[in-house]
Amino acid sequence: MYLNCHSYYSLRFGTFSEIDLLELAKKNQIDSLALTDINNTSACPNFIRKAKDYKIKPIVGIDFRNNHQPLYVGLAKNNEGFKELNDFLSYHLHKKLNLPEIAPSFHNAYIIYPFKQVIALEKTKFLEHEYIGISIKDIPQLRLSILKYIEKKLVILQPVTFRTKKDFNAHRLLRAIDNNTLLSHLLENQQACFSEKMIPNNEIKNEFSEFDFIIKNTEDIINECTINFDFSKNKPSLNQKTYTGSIEEDNKFLKKLCKQGLPYRYKNPDKKVYDRLEKELALIIKMNFVSYFLINWRIISYAQEKGYYYVGRGSGANSIVAYILRITDVDPIELDLYFERFINSHRTSPPDFDIDFSWRDRQDITRFIFEEFNNVALMGAYVTFHYKGAVRELGKVFGLPKFEIDKLSEGNYDYNSLDHLHKLVIIYSQLIQGIPNYISVHSSGIVISEKSLHYYSATNLPPKGFPTVQFDMIIAEDLGLYKFDILGQRGLAKIKEAISIIQYNQPEKANFDIHDIKKFKKDPNINRLIKEAKCLACFYVESPAMRMLLSKLKTDNYLGLVAASSIIRPGVAKSGMMREYILRVHDPKRKKNSHPIMQELMNETYGIMVYQEDVIKVAHLFAKLTLDEADVLRRGMSGKFRSRKEFKEVQNKFIRNCRNEGYDEKLIFEIWNQVASFAGYAFPKGHSASYAVESYQSLFLKAYFPLEYLVATLNNGGGFYRPEVYLHEAKLYGASILTPCINTSKYEHILHGKTIYLGLSILRNLDHKTSELILAERNQNGLYISLDNFIDRIPIGIEQISILIKIDAFAFTKKNKHELLWEAHFKLSATSIDYTQPPLFKEKRTEYKLPDFKTSRLENAFEQIESFGFPLCGYYEIMASKPLNKRRASELRYYLNKKIDIYGYLIAMKNTGTSNGKRMAFGTFLDQFGDVFDTVLFPGVQAKYKLRHKGVYRMYGTVVEEFGFLSIEIINIVKQDYIQDPRYSDTICTD
Repeated sequence: MYLNCHSYYSLRFGTFSEIDLLELAKKNQIDSLALTDINNTSACPNFIRKAKDYKIKPIVGIDFRNNHQPLYVGLAKNNEGFKELNDFLSYHLHKKLNLPEIAPSFHNAYIIYPFKQVIALEKTKFLEHEYIGISIKDIPQLRLSILKYIEKKLVILQPVTFRTKKDFNAHRLLRAIDNNTLLSHLLENQQACFSEKMIPNNEIKNEFSEFDFIIKNTEDIINECTINFDFSKNKPSLNQKTYTGSIEEDNKFLKKLCKQGLPYRYKNPDKKVYDRLEKELALIIKMNFVSYFLINWRIISYAQEKGYYYVGRGSGANSIVAYILRITDVDPIELDLYFERFINSHRTSPPDFDIDFSWRDRQDITRFIFEEFNNVALMGAYVTFHYKGAVRELGKVFGLPKFEIDKLSEGNYDYNSLDHLHKLVIIYSQLIQGIPNYISVHSSGIVISEKSLHYYSATNLPPKGFPTVQFDMIIAEDLGLYKFDILGQRGLAKIKEAISIIQYNQPEKANFDIHDIKKFKKDPNINRLIKEAKCLACFYVESPAMRMLLSKLKTDNYLGLVAASSIIRPGVAKSGMMREYILRVHDPKRKKNSHPIMQELMNETYGIMVYQEDVIKVAHLFAKLTLDEADVLRRGMSGKFRSRKEFKEVQNKFIRNCRNEGYDEKLIFEIWNQVASFAGYAFPKGHSASYAVESYQSLFLKAYFPLEYLVATLNNGGGFYRPEVYLHEAKLYGASILTPCINTSKYEHILHGKTIYLGLSILRNLDHKTSELILAERNQNGLYISLDNFIDRIPIGIEQISILIKIDAFAFTKKNKHELLWEAHFKLSATSIDYTQPPLFKEKRTEYKLPDFKTSRLENAFEQIESFGFPLCGYYEIMASKPLNKRRASELRYYLNKKIDIYGYLIAMKNTGTSNGKRMAFGTFLDQFGDVFDTVLFPGVQAKYKLRHKGVYRMYGTVVEEFGFLSIEIINIVKQDYIQDPRYSDTICTD
C-alpha cells in the first residue's frame, strides 16, 4: 500500500537508509513497497537486492519535485520503465531545468499526482498511466471533492519519511541546512508533514475502508510493477561485451596484439613465458574478460599516441597479458606474480586496473573515453555528514557565532559546562552523522556498459562535465558493472616535465630512456639514494614515514622497495607486523616464530602478510576457504562491504575452518587479527611493483638531474612537502634562486644552468589574468625597458603593480623598490583598469625628484613571506635571538641515549593516536645547516607543547636509535620568535 517512500538518499530530506525502510516494512507486515526518493535513484539497486531477504516485493520510482514542492510520483512497471524515468530525470538534471508540472506520457511507468497537486492544476483528464494519489490526511477533503467520482484513477499515496519524532527532528535540521536558514525561520513548505509515517498494512486498509476501489486500484498497480536485476554470485558482467563488435574477433585481436607486443617485453622469451601467456589467454577468453583488456589497451594506446605518461597498476599487474599489451610495466615472471590469484574460475569480476596519468593529461583521457565508447559515466560517491561538518552546519542552523562553532567542531569544550543551545548542537549532530550530504564523483572510477546506464540509475552532470551515475562502486559491482580506474597524479607530470627541462638545459645528456627500468634497478647511485633514504621529491618514497622505513630496512634494491611500498600502508603498521618485518629482515631466523604454513605461504616476506594476495593465500590455504570466499574476504576488509552479511558469513567460516584444522585458538585469532587489520589497506604485489617502477624513474632523475627534477616538482604542485623545502633542497645541490622578474620569468619556474628563475605563479596575490597579459605582451613586443614602458604596455592597477615591485620584479631598472613604488603611485591613476584594451596613447610622464632609499636584506625576507609564503634566506635569518648553539643533525649519533639541545625548522608533522586514545606527534625538522632530523612527541609532551605550526623551534630531548634510524624523543620544545617586521618597525634596519 506504500507507493511513495523516502530514504536518506532524498538528500537533506530523508533520515534513514533503504535497509531501514525494509526493516520498517517488515515490522508493519508490508509485503510490497515502493522506494521513490526525491529526484534520485541512488538506493534503488540495493533496495531491490535486499528486498528478497525481507520477503518484500520491491517497486522503484522517483518522487519528482521542484524545490522540494511535490509534482508527481513515477513508478516503474518494469526495467524499461525504470530507464524511462531515469532518462526523464537525467535530462533535467543535466540541463539544470525545472521539471514540468505535467509529466510526459511514459510507456512503461505510472504517474501519480498528489491530490493537492491535481486540485492546484485543475486537472480533470488523465491518461491511462496517470493516477491521483490520496494520503490519509487527504481523506476528509476527498469526501467533499468531485474527484472521488473518478474511481478508476484514485490510489493510495501515503508518503513515508519518518519512523519517529527523532527522525522528524533530524529532517527539520536537514531542511534548515539545505535552505541555509535558521531552524526557527524554516518555511512550512520546505518540510514534510509529521504524518508521513508507516502504519501496519491492515491499519492503512482500515483508513481507506470506505473507498474499497482505492485499495483495489493500489493493489492493481502493485501487481503490475515488477523489476529485476541479477545479483547472483555468477551474474554476467554488464560492462561493454565486445571491443570489435564480435566475441570471436575480440579473441583473435587480443592474441594478435600479444604476438606483436611479445618481442618488446621479452627479447628471447623462454618456455615459461609462452606457457604463462597461453594459460592467461585461455582463462581470459573463458571468463569473457577479453573486452575489458582491449578497452584498457585502447585507452593506453591513445595515451601513447599523445605522448602521455601513465602507470598501470592494481591487481591487473599480475598479468603477463597486461604487461605485453603495455597496460602495466611490471613483469609478473620476474616477481613471481600469480595470475590465478586474481583471475580464476571462481571469480566473476575482471581484474582491477588502476591507470595513473599525469594530472595535466587526465582530463583529455577522460574526454577520449567518453567520445570513444558508448554508455559511459563517471562513478558516483556520496559525501556523508561527519562530526565536524555536522556541528558546523547545526551551529549555523541554531544561530551560534563562528568562534563558538569553531570550538564545538574542534571538540574544544567540556560538555557539562555547555548551555542548553550548545548541547543541542552536539546532541542533534549525532542524529545526522553518517547521513549522505551530497552526491560527489568517485576519485577515479568510470563505467562503460553494454546498455544505457539509465537502466540502472539516473545520472547527474557535475562541474567536471561528464555524466555521473547516482550509486557508488559497491552497488555497481553488485549489479555487475566494473569500473575502469583512471587517476591523475603529479608524479608522472614531474617526470615528463623534468625530461623537457633536461632537453633544453642539458641537451647533450638527454639521450636516456626513462622506461629502461631494468637498467635503473641495477644502478648503484639510485640504490644508494634508497638505502640512505635521500629521496626528497621522489614518488611515494619521500615522506618522513617512508624515509624512516627505508632507513631501518637498509633497502637497496627493487624487490626491497616493492615490499616497502606495501609495508608502509596503515594496516601492516597497525597490526604490529611492520616492526616484526624489519626485525626479520635483519634476523631471518625470527621467521620461525610464524606458523609453518605461514612461513611456506609468505617465504619471500619472512612469514608475514605484506601484500593483498597474502590474504587470499591465508584464507584459501590456511583457513581452507574456497577461492571465491577468499576473494569476498579480501574485498570485504574495508568500507561498506565489511558490514555485509556475505562478509560476516565468510569471517565466521574462516574461524570455524581453522578450528576444524585443529589450530590453537590463540593462533587463529592472531592470524585473523592480522588479516582484519590490514587487508583493506594492503596493496596487491603488482600494485606495489608498479609504484616502485615510478619511484625508480623519479630516483633516476633525482640522482642525475636533481635541479631539473626539483623544478619540475615545484611546477607540478610539489609533493609531500611545501615548496620552500624543495627550493631549499635545490640550494643544497648548488642552485641559485632568483625572485620573479617581468623580463626573465615565465608563469612557471624555469631553470638555466644552475639558476632557478621563480615564476609569476608563485606570487599568491597576483591575478592570473595580469600574469597572462605581462607574458603575452613581452612575447609579442619584447622586453620591458623601464617602469614607464611597462605601465604604457600593460593595463594594471596600483595593487597589482605593487606586488611586482615589492618582490623586485623590476630590479633590472637598478632603482630601489621604494623609489619605484613612489613612481608607480604618482603615475597610476586610481581609476578602474580595462584589461581587454591596452592604452592607445602613451601618457606624458612627469619626472619627480625623490630622496635616496635603501632596502635591507631582512626587509626583502618579509616581502617574500608576504608574497609567496617563505623567505628564500630561510627562517633562521629572521630569528629575534640567534641560536645559542650550532648543533646539527649529522651529530645525532654522538648523542645516542644522551640529551641534546638543538634548533629545527618544522617541515612536516603527523598527529596520531596511541592505543589508549591519547594524541602524540611526529615532527620532521631542518637544522641550521639544511639537514633533516626527526622527533617524537609522546602524549604528555604533545599535550603540554602542542606542536602545530611551521616555524623554528628550540628543542631538548633524548637521541634514540632503532635499526640505525636516529630520532629525538622530545622533553620540551619552544617555538622561537622572529624579529619585528622591519617594514613596519620604528627602528631602521641597515642589515
